[in-house]
Amino acid sequence: MYPESIIKKFVDTFSAEPAITVRAPGRINLIGEHTDYNDGYVLPASIDKAIYFAISPRTDNECHAVAFDLDSSTVFSVNNPVASEHSWCNYLIGVVDELQKAGKKFGGFNVVFGGDIPLGAGVSSSAAVETGLSFALNHIYNLGLSTLQMVQVSKAAENNFVGVNCGIMDQFASMFGKKDSVIRLDCRDLSFEYFPIALPDHVVVLCNTGVKHSLGDSEYNTRRLECEEALRTLASIFPEIGSWRDVTFEMLAEAEPLMTEVVYRRAKYVVGEIERVVVACEALLQNDLGTFGRKMYETHRGLQHDYEVSCPELDFLVEQTRENMAVIGSRMMGGGFGGCTVNIVEKSQLDSFIAGLTEAYRKEFNRELVYYVVALTNGTEIV
Repeated sequence: MYPESIIKKFVDTFSAEPAITVRAPGRINLIGEHTDYNDGYVLPASIDKAIYFAISPRTDNECHAVAFDLDSSTVFSVNNPVASEHSWCNYLIGVVDELQKAGKKFGGFNVVFGGDIPLGAGVSSSAAVETGLSFALNHIYNLGLSTLQMVQVSKAAENNFVGVNCGIMDQFASMFGKKDSVIRLDCRDLSFEYFPIALPDHVVVLCNTGVKHSLGDSEYNTRRLECEEALRTLASIFPEIGSWRDVTFEMLAEAEPLMTEVVYRRAKYVVGEIERVVVACEALLQNDLGTFGRKMYETHRGLQHDYEVSCPELDFLVEQTRENMAVIGSRMMGGGFGGCTVNIVEKSQLDSFIAGLTEAYRKEFNRELVYYVVALTNGTEIV
């Protein structure tokens, strides 16, 4: 269906072929959760669910935008990037706004976009919209942006125009993804390294709880403040500490009496998670999926008990996999309080894994389990 249906809609709407068609993928994060704003590492990959853009430049300054999946369209001016009553359009206008601020000169465009990234599953459809448009405009107007600059424009659009205080991981993974690889992104200096993750006999499965508990945003901000408090306490004893990357478990043990029990647990999780990503990457280099999977389970335990951002539905889905020999690893993925678990499962056992988990979830929560099997792909590119 995609991208053919997007191109067809473009031709039907604008009576011309698009100049280019761009594919901007969603992303998963295999390990390294809540470490992005704590100067840690994350380990994302782009996936084979994507937003597609059929786009052409115009000779005036108008943007004619069609959201294919929402059957909605609007027009705005590149010279006057103000918020739209169509919330979907603000991701596009935000990118235009950031490019304007960066002093880039470009005209209007016709665009149709849509795709198969599941909404609300925590695989970053919004980041894909931003990276896809940044990439497309850079190409059709020869703006000369590097890949990292396009990532930064996309993130700034979400922060400044849409008003979501996200880190850089989602946009980075959508742009820099590489087939059959994960990206270890250092959130302190944005250096990165690819690690191969060959899965000839396994698949990555996302299991969507179908819930989003309203705690999310307020708790996210609270966690950030708790981490800042812990780091200040640590730095008061160890002046050499510049960021979480300088903190050891020995330092943490020494500082524990000066922290509340809650703040100590947050700190313990962050130090442990930064270390887990390093160990998990070493395991990938050794093709040791067993160790990698164990680290995923350890991350979930930390998110559940120390960072306290899980929920009963996520915990139940992870718990159900622990005794299943076909599952290498499982954990909650994303900000928490709902969304998906990410699982590495033996291909040959996929059907029985899904059947068993679906039945158990229905029985426990009277809710249908939605799942997605994903493959790791290249980042944003021309189709």
